[in-house]
Amino acid sequence: MAGLVNAKNRVPEKQRYYQQAYKAHTRLWKIGPRSGVIMTTFNLAMWGTFGASMYAMGRKVLGYNTWFSED
Repeated sequence: MAGLVNAKNRVPEKQRYYQQAYKAHTRLWKIGPRSGVIMTTFNLAMWGTFGASMYAMGRKVLGYNTWFSED
Protein backbone atom coordinates (compact mmCIF):
# COMPACT_ATOMS: atom_id res chain seq x y z
CA MET A 1 0.00 0.00 0.00
CA ALA A 2 2.94 2.34 0.58
CA GLY A 3 3.75 2.30 -3.14
CA LEU A 4 0.49 4.01 -3.94
CA VAL A 5 1.12 6.89 -1.54
CA ASN A 6 4.35 7.95 -3.23
CA ALA A 7 3.24 7.18 -6.78
CA LYS A 8 4.06 9.68 -9.51
CA ASN A 9 1.16 11.76 -10.81
CA ARG A 10 0.84 10.73 -14.45
CA VAL A 11 -2.36 12.70 -15.13
CA PRO A 12 -0.60 15.65 -16.86
CA GLU A 13 1.26 13.26 -19.19
CA LYS A 14 -1.90 11.40 -20.14
CA GLN A 15 -3.80 14.65 -20.50
CA ARG A 16 -1.23 15.99 -22.96
CA TYR A 17 -1.32 12.70 -24.89
CA TYR A 18 -5.10 12.73 -25.21
CA GLN A 19 -5.23 16.44 -26.07
CA GLN A 20 -2.67 15.96 -28.87
CA ALA A 21 -4.63 13.02 -30.26
CA TYR A 22 -7.85 15.03 -30.05
CA LYS A 23 -6.28 17.96 -31.91
CA ALA A 24 -5.11 15.52 -34.60
CA HIS A 25 -8.79 14.45 -34.99
CA THR A 26 -8.10 10.92 -33.80
CA ARG A 27 -11.28 9.18 -32.69
CA LEU A 28 -11.51 8.50 -28.98
CA TRP A 29 -11.79 4.73 -29.42
CA LYS A 30 -8.52 4.71 -31.39
CA ILE A 31 -6.44 6.70 -28.90
CA GLY A 32 -5.97 4.30 -25.99
CA PRO A 33 -3.47 1.44 -25.86
CA ARG A 34 -6.24 -1.17 -25.47
CA SER A 35 -8.39 0.17 -28.29
CA GLY A 36 -7.59 -2.77 -30.58
CA VAL A 37 -8.83 -5.29 -28.04
CA ILE A 38 -11.97 -3.31 -27.30
CA MET A 39 -12.86 -2.76 -30.95
CA THR A 40 -12.13 -6.38 -31.89
CA THR A 41 -14.42 -7.63 -29.12
CA PHE A 42 -17.10 -5.14 -30.12
CA ASN A 43 -16.91 -6.12 -33.81
CA LEU A 44 -17.06 -9.83 -33.01
CA ALA A 45 -20.14 -9.29 -30.87
CA MET A 46 -21.85 -7.11 -33.48
CA TRP A 47 -21.13 -9.36 -36.49
CA GLY A 48 -21.88 -12.49 -34.47
CA THR A 49 -25.26 -11.13 -33.45
CA PHE A 50 -25.96 -10.05 -37.02
CA GLY A 51 -25.02 -13.48 -38.38
CA ALA A 52 -27.14 -15.30 -35.79
CA SER A 53 -30.10 -13.05 -36.60
CA MET A 54 -29.75 -13.67 -40.34
CA TYR A 55 -29.55 -17.42 -39.75
CA ALA A 56 -32.64 -17.39 -37.54
CA MET A 57 -34.60 -15.21 -39.97
CA GLY A 58 -33.62 -17.45 -42.87
CA ARG A 59 -34.87 -20.51 -41.02
CA LYS A 60 -38.08 -18.69 -40.13
CA VAL A 61 -38.68 -17.81 -43.78
CA LEU A 62 -38.18 -21.46 -44.68
CA GLY A 63 -40.79 -22.46 -42.10
CA TYR A 64 -38.60 -23.72 -39.26
CA ASN A 65 -39.34 -22.25 -35.84
CA THR A 66 -36.27 -23.48 -33.98
CA TRP A 67 -32.54 -23.00 -34.42
CA PHE A 68 -31.51 -26.59 -35.18
CA SER A 69 -34.33 -29.09 -35.35
CA GLU A 70 -36.66 -29.75 -38.25
CA ASP A 71 -39.85 -28.81 -36.37
